[in-house]
Amino acid sequence: MPTVDEKRRAFRDLHASGCFVMPNPWDVGSARWLQHLGFPALATTSAGAAFGLGLPDSDAAVGCEVALAHVAAVAAATDVPVNADFASGYARAPEDVAANVGRCLGAGIAGLSIEDATDDPAAPLLDFTLAVERVRAAAEAAGPKVVLTARAECFLVGRPDLDETVRRLHAYADAGADCLFAPGLRTRDEIAAVVAAVAPKAVNVLVGAASGFTVDELAGLGVRRLSVGSGLARTAWGGFVRAARALAGEGRFDAMADATPHAELDAFFRADLPHRPDRTPG
Repeated sequence: MPTVDEKRRAFRDLHASGCFVMPNPWDVGSARWLQHLGFPALATTSAGAAFGLGLPDSDAAVGCEVALAHVAAVAAATDVPVNADFASGYARAPEDVAANVGRCLGAGIAGLSIEDATDDPAAPLLDFTLAVERVRAAAEAAGPKVVLTARAECFLVGRPDLDETVRRLHAYADAGADCLFAPGLRTRDEIAAVVAAVAPKAVNVLVGAASGFTVDELAGLGVRRLSVGSGLARTAWGGFVRAARALAGEGRFDAMADATPHAELDAFFRADLPHRPDRTPG
């Protein structure tokens, strides 16, 4: 298995040119399966992990300790670089964000993201100056080896203001972010505007649902990195919910026809077992 430094170098190199897909597993099993498919990097999903714990996607519900344990487990289970969805940094003050970023580095990640949303419906975005200072503090804590992604959450929190999004991302880039991310962008014009605003720094685009976009089309717009957020986790939940509702409501088992065969999954994880760093000895 590559060392953490080797994973970090590989992850930074991925951001230098071209476009790569970085899907989001929600647990160790899904991470190993995605690695098996050949993706060059993976990213955790705070929502996918929270739903698996029976919790909402909220810093208040899933605290820093739980998030760090999850990130560490996924990073240790894979040979490819892992980017941590580190939510708000699990703190408000810049110095506290920096301290938590330092702890996240200890989980073996190659990159992490920090967002500027709050849990306050009346003020869903952090004050601009504070948000920039938090990114600057996170960048200093991350250092030159770890890729820091700064997120402007405007579109996700009901403030779909492209000018404000660009203003924030541009400031985050100046504050030291290596990659910029505005989840919720929907149109080619919005994506192209963000790419142009922060060039030559990398831009991540989220495609978390069925979309008319293809990877090649987004690459053509200058997007450097593509992620799916909780999309794969929710796809798995979709199959589970449909099958469970059919069983509870109609007494039918038809929805399990699309289930991946036990033999296929068991064979994969049996073959993977000798390479697992956390396998039980003997």
